[in-house]
Amino acid sequence: MTINIILLGPPGAGKGTQARRLVEERGMVQLSTGDMLRAARSSGTEMGKLVADVMDRGQLVTDEIVIGLIREKLEEGGKGFIFDGFPRTLAQADALGKLLAEMGMKLDAAIELKVDDEALVARIVKRAEESLAAGEPVRKDDTPEVFADRLREYYKKTAPLLGYYYATGDLRQVDGMAAMDEVAAQIAAALGTETAQA
Repeated sequence: MTINIILLGPPGAGKGTQARRLVEERGMVQLSTGDMLRAARSSGTEMGKLVADVMDRGQLVTDEIVIGLIREKLEEGGKGFIFDGFPRTLAQADALGKLLAEMGMKLDAAIELKVDDEALVARIVKRAEESLAAGEPVRKDDTPEVFADRLREYYKKTAPLLGYYYATGDLRQVDGMAAMDEVAAQIAAALGTETAQA
């Protein structure tokens, strides 16, 4: 059975970890916009040249280009897709919905990893401290100041998607602060739920 999902949640909520598990356990395809843009840029295709041109000029890649890349990936087929980093805005959510409908596909769930902001910041600080203790470089995103900025940006731009997918009946919520295995189990349960949330 093919399942198409979006993982939603602020930075540090564990979306990447859970996406990797779904890829390994279910054979799903993770569509990360960042990865797709990098791959397109070096592909030499018409779309790739367009992406390279826009990026070389220091401009943001348009929604139309990203949707074009997603269409190419969807045409390759697979056991379901995990949308990672897209959509980020309501306009992108509309565009994705139209694309899926055009291709005779649908979104099965938008899964929100619910987190406690203060606990999330503490988790990130702990990760940075563990890196330092191990003599590893600390990700620049893992400083409390930078992370707080990323959190604000998420709530400003992406959080409206929660209301959008709640209205369409596609939103499922799991406890993003639980242990990794527990989060994975909650996601599996959410994907087995055919009915929308009350």
